[in-house]
Amino acid sequence: MVTVDVQHCGSSVLVRVTGKLDGAADQTLQQALDGVTACQRDLLVDLHGVAVMDGDGLLLLLDLHRRAECLGLRVLVTGWQSQPQQCMAEVVGIPGPGSAIGERYALAGFRRLIEDRAQRGRDRTDSAAGWPSPLA
Repeated sequence: MVTVDVQHCGSSVLVRVTGKLDGAADQTLQQALDGVTACQRDLLVDLHGVAVMDGDGLLLLLDLHRRAECLGLRVLVTGWQSQPQQCMAEVVGIPGPGSAIGERYALAGFRRLIEDRAQRGRDRTDSAAGWPSPLA
């Protein structure tokens, strides 16, 4: 089970996630951006309390990140614990648990996932519209 605590602090929104982050957290994370106003510019997602995350939980974080950016928020994800960091590292191909490279690139890997996901979505849209692939 996951809990999400949302605090609005001036121009920032702090989302503190605690518990197991998996597909069951969908509704809880969906509500995290409720109440965001036009004057807020930053979203800080604190994962210090997340000891376990699976691929579904990672996709939920990606969705939260995408929705926040659509609202014009800059996003920072912090507090990656060992297992969630390893889950993310395995998905994006960053070397091993606790490796200096894995720790150093946790945020960069998260952004890489977002970029890859966006590109795949764009490719599917272009293909459905009958546009030629840019690689063709």
